[in-house]
Amino acid sequence: MSNSSAVPSDRRQGNLIVISGPSGVGKTSICEALLTQLPDTVWSVSVTTRRTRAGEEGGHCYEFATREEFEAREAAGEFLETAEYIGQRYGTPRKPVEDALARGQNVVMEIDVQGGMQVAAKIPDSVRLFVLSPDMESLRARLEGRKTEAAEQLAKRLAKADGEIAIARDSGAYQHFVVNDCLETTIEEVKAIINKESGTA
Repeated sequence: MSNSSAVPSDRRQGNLIVISGPSGVGKTSICEALLTQLPDTVWSVSVTTRRTRAGEEGGHCYEFATREEFEAREAAGEFLETAEYIGQRYGTPRKPVEDALARGQNVVMEIDVQGGMQVAAKIPDSVRLFVLSPDMESLRARLEGRKTEAAEQLAKRLAKADGEIAIARDSGAYQHFVVNDCLETTIEEVKAIINKESGTA
């Protein structure tokens, strides 16, 4: 998912934009809006060991790998950040992110709290936002509405959400917390934050 690859040669270093939050809170919808509405913005494709979901294609949102392949790339130092979520590994390839930033493009990353903390330590001038659901019942309804997982997996995601929120608040890794009550309003709020942090507001 990308917007434009044409970048003026005198463009300054791009901005790394980290979007995190519990599963089902609307992160992907926000990221997709940023890609279409912010200039010179590209998507950071993560590598994961989880199975593909209905309608997913490798290389679009995720690159799918076996655990052995993932661990070999991790050992080779290829990832900017890595995390484990409900038994599956996730990681962000370092080189595509660094290359895009050097070209002056903005890079949008959708990663979890573990990864967000690593990026905060490695790239402190990145813009890091944590997206919240209005309440747990809203989050449950969104997850159930996806109809992509069994009840047991759904229960694990809900149980994980509380812990993620607490870690995000306590870690100091995120400069901004945004409640996604109305998606369109949230997108505008996130864009305003990014523009202010980037000095383009």
